[in-house]
Amino acid sequence: MKRILGWTLAAILVLGVGLVGWLYFAGGSGEPSTELTTPPIAEASTTTASESTDPTADPVTTVPSTVTSAGQAFVIDPSLSVASFEIDEVLRGSPKHVVGTTSELAGQIQVDPADLTSAEFSQILINARTFETDSGNRDRAIRGPVILNSASDEFEFISFDVTSVDGLSGAAAVGEPIDFTVTGDLKIKDTTQSVTFDVSATFIDENTIEGSAQTTVLRDDFGLGIPQAPGVADVSQEVVIRLDFVATSV
Repeated sequence: MKRILGWTLAAILVLGVGLVGWLYFAGGSGEPSTELTTPPIAEASTTTASESTDPTADPVTTVPSTVTSAGQAFVIDPSLSVASFEIDEVLRGSPKHVVGTTSELAGQIQVDPADLTSAEFSQILINARTFETDSGNRDRAIRGPVILNSASDEFEFISFDVTSVDGLSGAAAVGEPIDFTVTGDLKIKDTTQSVTFDVSATFIDENTIEGSAQTTVLRDDFGLGIPQAPGVADVSQEVVIRLDFVATSV
């Protein structure tokens, strides 16, 4: 009986060590595969004018169907900006509030401060491979296949494409916060969901915008599992995603 119990404990130990080893190596190094560059503002779409039956009329031309805003471009400065996530878990029987951060984010807004309705946004990109928490083991697990799978080149980036903006109107005044919401398509791994960020932004001066954007998503909605790692339990469904940014004019 003691021999059977001993073999059982040994097998459990081997499986545990194997799982930890798999999580360690599957998480990769956490180094970005490429330098993150600022996505462009999408160009206005074009349409072909209706063909005229008048033989003396000018030839058919291609004209813009929308006019790109004549604003100023403000680009996120990654050296002054942070993307983060927050989630709660129970680690070795004790509650733990986990915060992961990265400065690997990029995006831009084009806006005329005298007419905030002119605002246009580029895609927002976050390098999910570079998130860091207070634990290297947790970081490797986050990069692994069960959670973000960001060690894979295919899923290295989280992207957000704006589809609508609500609450932007009038003109901006230096030093006065502007609160609005931005809705768009958030892609994490191979799943895309529509989410809404609450945004607060302030023109610090004519060349600088400082602000934050925050939303809450559910792990299951994006297929974010939890590895069966020793000591980890009761990981919350809710994940807070936040961007604290400084954007400067170019």
